[in-house]
Amino acid sequence: MPPAASQKVLTYDVQERVLCFHGPMLYEAKVLEITKPEDKKEPTKYKIHYKGWKNTWDEFVPADRLRKMNEENLRMQKELNENSKPSKNKTGATTNAGGGSVAGGAGGGLDGKTKGKLNSKAGSEDPGTTLPPRGQKRGREMEIEKEEDYLKRHDVRIAIPDSLKALLVDDWENVTKNQQLVPLPKDPNVTQILQKYKASLPKKRPGSAESDIFDEIIAGLKLYFDKSLGTILLYRFERQQFLEIRKEHPHKDPSDIYGAEHLLRLCVSMPELLAHTNMDSQAMSKLRDHIEEFVKWLAKDPTQYIANKYESASPRYIDLSRGG
Repeated sequence: MPPAASQKVLTYDVQERVLCFHGPMLYEAKVLEITKPEDKKEPTKYKIHYKGWKNTWDEFVPADRLRKMNEENLRMQKELNENSKPSKNKTGATTNAGGGSVAGGAGGGLDGKTKGKLNSKAGSEDPGTTLPPRGQKRGREMEIEKEEDYLKRHDVRIAIPDSLKALLVDDWENVTKNQQLVPLPKDPNVTQILQKYKASLPKKRPGSAESDIFDEIIAGLKLYFDKSLGTILLYRFERQQFLEIRKEHPHKDPSDIYGAEHLLRLCVSMPELLAHTNMDSQAMSKLRDHIEEFVKWLAKDPTQYIANKYESASPRYIDLSRGG
């Protein structure tokens, strides 16, 4: 369930300005339309438009993804933005939790074969932060315009089932509000989950173009995960855990340590990541379709992969995470 701003489900009006969860983040939006189902057991859906986003991002959402535009919820939005920001070094390059510079963005370091297959090259902009802090109106408008500019390059939308969106919000609440952590190393880890997904599909003829493309997309997702975990997939509270687990397993990739919780965060972040590629529209469409199929597969039985219980951080860890 989304964080409980109130115990009862609130209602909203057409043209009302609201805040809306998209993945684990809150964005300013406006209600365009209200759809009340014939079956009273079904929830009312609200068609919303995200401020500064193209109309193609408009979507119908249930009331539990919306929040009233008030000071309390604006503070929550600000906290979400702060918790999702990667750290920056003096030159402006994005740095990971271990302090290493990733100037090439999430796609830097892909081998030539995978780059060729996916026709992808990540840019240097930071896709992890969409909205700047409140109080700097002109700066906020410029950031929104900048976002709209790069979204125009590739109008990518990846459908995430509502059940997984709810798990993403639970994940956010566990880490940022309850100061809990995903137990690591995860079993199954990202590598194992991707292999299970591959094994669940009908066999493809070895050496065929379809088989080669599928294998490269699976390899590409793993590489995207390994390159982007430390820069855009971790909440600030998790960075100390990242440092510690990397010391314990220095020769393992993040995809062999982390699991479905962070892989799901990657899937939500893919539209922003893909906006920084030079991939042609046909390749982009194929990649999007494969990611959506994977997300649907994950949604069939997420309890196999998502942690039932997060572990509470120790006082020592909390102190270290605050830089104490």
